[in-house]
Order: sequence, then C-alpha cells, then structure tokens
Amino acid sequence: MPRKLLLPYKSVFSHFRAPRGSHDSLAMNAARSGYRVFSANSTAASTELAKKITERLGAELGKSVVYQETNGETRVEIKESVRGQDIFIIQTIPRDVNTAVMELLIMAYALKTSCARNIIGVIPYFPYSKQSKMRKRGSIVCKLLASMLAKAGLTHIITMDLHQKEIQGFFSFPVDNLRASPFLLQYIQEEIPDYRNAVIVAKSPGAAKRAQSYAERLRLGLAVIHGEAQCTEQDMDDGRHSPPMLKNATVHPGLELPLMMAKEKPPITVVGDVGGRIAIIVDDIIDDVESFVAAAEILKERGAYKIFVMATHGLLSADAPRLIEESSIDEVVVTNTVPHEVQKLQCPKIKTVDISLILSEAIRRIHNGESMAYLFRNITVDD
Repeated sequence: MPRKLLLPYKSVFSHFRAPRGSHDSLAMNAARSGYRVFSANSTAASTELAKKITERLGAELGKSVVYQETNGETRVEIKESVRGQDIFIIQTIPRDVNTAVMELLIMAYALKTSCARNIIGVIPYFPYSKQSKMRKRGSIVCKLLASMLAKAGLTHIITMDLHQKEIQGFFSFPVDNLRASPFLLQYIQEEIPDYRNAVIVAKSPGAAKRAQSYAERLRLGLAVIHGEAQCTEQDMDDGRHSPPMLKNATVHPGLELPLMMAKEKPPITVVGDVGGRIAIIVDDIIDDVESFVAAAEILKERGAYKIFVMATHGLLSADAPRLIEESSIDEVVVTNTVPHEVQKLQCPKIKTVDISLILSEAIRRIHNGESMAYLFRNITVDD
C-alpha cells in the first residue's frame, strides 16, 4: 500500500508565471494557479483542517470573514476578487450543524454572485446523511440539502465516506466520495504491533460488508455480532403501524392483505472466534457510543483481550467521551473530518488520523482536470 499519494505541490505548480507588477504573494499564487481555497467556518477550531490542506497545496486561505451577528444571523464577506476563479470551500461540520450549513450556503452564494467560475465544496462529513430514506410522514432531508447546495451555486462536491453511497444520486452535479480506509488500514499496520493476531468485527450485520473489506485487505479473520439490541434506522417506525381506518370507511373486499409476523431479535451471538485476539470494530460514523460500548462488553466476555474502534467520522456527541473512558474499549481511532479536540481532552483513548493528504490531492487533480482514479486504487464500493 503506497504511503505517499502526492507529488510536491511546489514542483507541480512551478511552471505557472506570476503577472508582472504583482507584489502580493496571495495574488501571485491565485494568478499562477487560477484557484482559491476558502474556509466557511466561523470558529477557529473548525479551520484546522483547512489550514493543513492549504499548507500541503502551498497556498494560502482566501480572505473572507464569516461570523454570527448578535441576532443569530450568519454574515459572510469575501475580501478579494474571485472573478473567473475555481473556488474550493472547505467546510467541516462542528456540533452546531445548522449554523455550519448556513455558513456554507451563504458563502457559496456570495462567491456565485462574485462571478466565480466553479465553486467546489470540500465537505469531509456530509451532514444529514443519516436522513437519506423516507420514514413514516417525514422527508428525505439529505435530498433537500443537496438541492439547496445546488441552488446556492455549488458545482461540485468532495466528501468522504457517505453514510449511504446512493446519496450521490441526490445531486445534479458531480460528487467525489473519497475513502478513509487506506489511512485507517495504515494506522492498524503501523500502530498496533501485533495486529496479525486481530480479527475485524462488525457490530451488526449491516456493517458486515465494510468489515469484510477491511478483513480481506489485512488478511485477517472476520466476526459479526448478531442479535444486538439496536435502535437503528432499520428499526424506526416507517408508517407500517398507522392508525386503523374508521369503521364507517368503505373497504373493497379484495384488498385484505396477509398479516406479517412481527420480527423478534435473536439472542446476542458472535459469529466468529475472538478468543485471545484483538478485536477491531469498524464503522463509518461513531456518534452515540452506546452500541459500541455494548459490543465491546460482548467481545470482552468472548475472550478478546484488546478492543479497538475504527471509524471515519468521530462525531462523539453528548457524553460519548465519558462513556468511552469508562468502557472496555482500549482505543477509538477516527479521522479529522470532524473537529473533536474537546472530546480528546476529555478522553485520552481517542486518537486522530489526518486525512488532509487525500483532500489536498483531490483539490489539485480537480483544478488541473486530472483523473481521480488514482485516489480510488484498490478501493471497493463496500469500503
């Protein structure tokens, strides 16, 4: 597995010439490369990923101001010309999701009205991705957000590990769904000395495909926890138990449907041998950690002597750091798609993998019109 995906950025852009009489370094970079990188976050903690990306690109963050007024409204001011440029907006999603979404929409619209040529959103964790299916009398909020982004002026999106791959179909413009699995696999190989004695674990049958992909890459065994008490989207009320019809309503005699047997969860079982091994639970999002903590307890009872949790997006909401610290989990490894520095201070078990490398390369390739296939080498749909 290659550890370096990028060429030195200074050499990549060295053949561009600066315009005569230009003395401002940012203006020179923009004139040579024809692109700008902006951060749409109003909080300093959320701009760390944007700074890492621009450092790898050898560029500077575009000049803009994003802030909240006293009445709660979001205001965005672009402080430099973007006419005819390719604009990349980096937006990480902190705990205040709705504010982050409005910041992105308003900045995209401001750049659109400033005559930017292309506006590409770099959204490592796409919000509302769990609300991508119709439930009862609700709505597909993820589809609504996709329409709003297109209306605001975005022409392309770079994201990472969408909760459902089918979300790409909600958009009317290209979506590059990058994968964090190469970085997490590299962490396993380099930071877990005896990883050869590990087994990859899916904490539910729904996560079995992702776990299988990891197990095949690492040449390790696979285990699946079945019968776990869950409160997932599969168990949500989707309208099948609507109120019965009124007595005086007329019903066609041929419309009687057969009764379906109610589902009953089987007793909790672990399919696969974890005794005397390291258990590595893999998933795409770790938010409410109760299910991970429960899975760790089951694996501990079955003889696993170390338990790791690997996930792309570490939302770690509510009291997740405390629950992790008090649990049987030895380490939780997430990427920096979502800022979680506060949670790391509360729980030393949380570790971070930097994925700015692949985001920087994606920006460079899109701007230069190069193929993105290199970033998906040996990547399967199940990753």
